[in-house]
Amino acid sequence: MAQKVVLKVLTMIDDKTRKKAFQAAADIHGVDAIAADLNEQKLTVIGDMDAVKVAKRLKKVGKVEIVSVGPAKEPEPEKKEEKKEEKKEEKKEEKKEEKKEEKKEEKKEEKK
Repeated sequence: MAQKVVLKVLTMIDDKTRKKAFQAAADIHGVDAIAADLNEQKLTVIGDMDAVKVAKRLKKVGKVEIVSVGPAKEPEPEKKEEKKEEKKEEKKEEKKEEKKEEKKEEKKEEKK
């Protein structure tokens, strides 16, 4: 199961050290995504890997603190339900339009 690891890299103050941190984290097997915030000096790593291995690898870049480790967020089922409702509404609208077109055609035929 994928997990989200948030680390504070205290030496990550510019693009050069950010790039080094990205490269160090990317080399770890199981990493899916990496995001960095230079203002807060945080590096977020998402994937199926060990948080301790990530921290050890990033120690080559500078001092590292593990802020949090938890499950990666998965798409919420509510959004899927909303999409289903939207599709149902679209289908209803299409049916209404088809009925209107059929009525127009019937009126044209009656006029002839």
